Amino acid sequence: MSLKVDLKIKKLDNYDEALPFPSYETEGAAGADLRACLGTDVDGEKFVIYPGQRVLIPTGLSFEIPFGYEVQIRPRSGLSLKTNLLVVNSPGTIDCDYRGEVKIIMGNFGNEEAVINHGDRVAQMVIAPVTQASFVLTEDLSATERGEGGFGSTGVK
Repeated sequence: MSLKVDLKIKKLDNYDEALPFPSYETEGAAGADLRACLGTDVDGEKFVIYPGQRVLIPTGLSFEIPFGYEVQIRPRSGLSLKTNLLVVNSPGTIDCDYRGEVKIIMGNFGNEEAVINHGDRVAQMVIAPVTQASFVLTEDLSATERGEGGFGSTGVK
């Protein structure tokens, strides 16, 4: 059984009413797809992302996320596998007190131009609970077998 919370979504002035609302594509999906909303003036508008370029892809939506939750923006696996486009800040966090437009930070890591078309599913969002820490200053940390070993210290195999 999945935990369900209400996520209020506001359609902004640049939202195209012809686009499907964010949705889960299957019953067991953890992520709901977000679409590129590139404007409502021109049918079939596209956005070119040049090699090495990072851009903000607008969605035309803003959220009211319940207190104690965040929305994580993640790549869509098919887009990452089949193209050179990646969601750069992954997972990106949208805090519960942010009310601006949700935009996807996307980068082209290939050698050729990539195109995002109006209405393309460009990322997925996952609603997740947030745990905040109480920061406690200390002079000593408990010892572990690993200690200060990092960056490959546990081996490859």
